[in-house]
Amino acid sequence: MSEEIISPPSRTPFISAANRWFKVAHAVGLKQRNTLDREALMEEVSKETGLTDFGDPWFAKPYDALVEALREEARLNLSGEFVAEMQFRKVLTDRLHAQRWFDRHPEILERALPRPVIVVGPMRSGTTRMHRLLAADHRFQHLRSFETISPVPPQDFERGDEEDERVTTARKIQRMARLANPRTLNIHPTGPYEPEEELGLLVNSFWGMKHEAQWMVPSYGKWCEREDARPAYRQLARLLKLVSWSQQKSSLKPWILKTPQYMLDLDAVLDTFPDARFIFTHRDPKAVVGSAASLAWNQTIIYSDHADAGAVGREWLRKTEQQIANMRRVRDRIDPTRIFDVHFEEMDRDWQSAMGRVYRFLGMDMAPALSGMEDFMTRSRALKRKPHRYSLAEFGLDEGEVTERLSDYVETYGVRVEGRERRTA
Repeated sequence: MSEEIISPPSRTPFISAANRWFKVAHAVGLKQRNTLDREALMEEVSKETGLTDFGDPWFAKPYDALVEALREEARLNLSGEFVAEMQFRKVLTDRLHAQRWFDRHPEILERALPRPVIVVGPMRSGTTRMHRLLAADHRFQHLRSFETISPVPPQDFERGDEEDERVTTARKIQRMARLANPRTLNIHPTGPYEPEEELGLLVNSFWGMKHEAQWMVPSYGKWCEREDARPAYRQLARLLKLVSWSQQKSSLKPWILKTPQYMLDLDAVLDTFPDARFIFTHRDPKAVVGSAASLAWNQTIIYSDHADAGAVGREWLRKTEQQIANMRRVRDRIDPTRIFDVHFEEMDRDWQSAMGRVYRFLGMDMAPALSGMEDFMTRSRALKRKPHRYSLAEFGLDEGEVTERLSDYVETYGVRVEGRERRTA
């Protein structure tokens, strides 16, 4: 079957209207141009909060690398500049507030993070489905979407509060995301209380692929690939302890963790969580690359008027190769009894049987979790309003080239490859 040609989708008119508003506001002096200058923003948020301790200063290195890439490569529009500054301000403010919590409650950092279950796989390989199914089990703890957006509780927060301003913030951000480009939330459906990955905890150190999926910043991605990620993971662990403490959860309850970033940073993950158990997800690389490029494209077109579909496709093919190469290099360090492999089509075909095998690997009875998992699957179908349609061709990629470049991965892990056709999901 020949592959259906799909054109890369356009963004909604909302962003074009916002860009026109920013242009007028700048011209008449209603709004100043945004800045990403680190020292200036640090000084401003310090004045706003009355706090000065940002924690480990290592974050300045990825911050500066990201800003350089934004200036040299991303070609942000006015809306993009505004969003970037707001995001950077928020991260800096969160770092100040996090450090204040640690200073006021040193017992937070004494909490344990025992035997987490970590889902590892390329972007778009089924990691979200696996993560959310496991998160439905009350015997584990997980991050909720509003907590990855805002991992640090507000300063007047008291444990046990039913009302949390971070939920309101998450709803506003997700509402704006749907206005800017509703396809993004169709590709990765979520809601404030839905289980969510730890990307926001890595963003707290200005680290990781979240930035690369949002902006065209390939030099930043390559910079991160050369750097030691351990400082970012030390901060991630500290924030996990803060979230667990704020949730009033037992520190003995294992976490369910996942983000495709772990493929690139698996050595740092191992050092941070030395007793972790790993579930590796696998999917046909053609679907992985096409779906990842589509997700990144739908973000990039919001923030730049100069997005190039071919450049996005080439970068996510390279990025997928890098994820797999790093994973394979480090995976050999892990005790095989702590590794379990799951394939995308297994979950599509019979998720209950596949999850039964996962639970046998974990040495747990799946029965207490089954109703929660069934509820998630029902909720997931409701959240995913429209199927995610994409192809390699719309990003200038050839299926034969993708297959050839990632053939060793397919052969090593017995990954089932799909026919030549348009894909969804």
